Amino acid sequence: MSNTKPIGVAYTDQDIVGSQYVLSGEQLGYTTDAQGTVTQATSKSTGVTLNKSAGQITMNNAALASVTNVTFTLTNSFISSNDILILNVGSGATSGAYNCWVSGLGAGSASITLRNISGGSLSEAVVINFALIHNQ
Repeated sequence: MSNTKPIGVAYTDQDIVGSQYVLSGEQLGYTTDAQGTVTQATSKSTGVTLNKSAGQITMNNAALASVTNVTFTLTNSFISSNDILILNVGSGATSGAYNCWVSGLGAGSASITLRNISGGSLSEAVVINFALIHNQ
């Protein structure tokens, strides 16, 4: 079968199964249509909803004390309990001041934790970049 549905760097009807590989000598990722942005409304613990496979979460700029964690829920219909959610701290943050990780994941949502590892309280609108790796 020939490929008929281009999605950027790959095709949706590739029929990749078993021990086959997806290799790229250049970019591999999500198209612009698969990405989105969302901003927390009232606090760093306020949940957000973004139904995209990749994107950016802009956190509220409320204060976060030194060596303190805050957790919020990302509601996302693309997430399954077998997926891998990759996170990193993007813009809006003091360099080296935060760690972030997925502290829980289930069908339709993930718990994301941010920790202030700096020596003092920070009030920044931290941007968290994320991408899903879908597993069946």
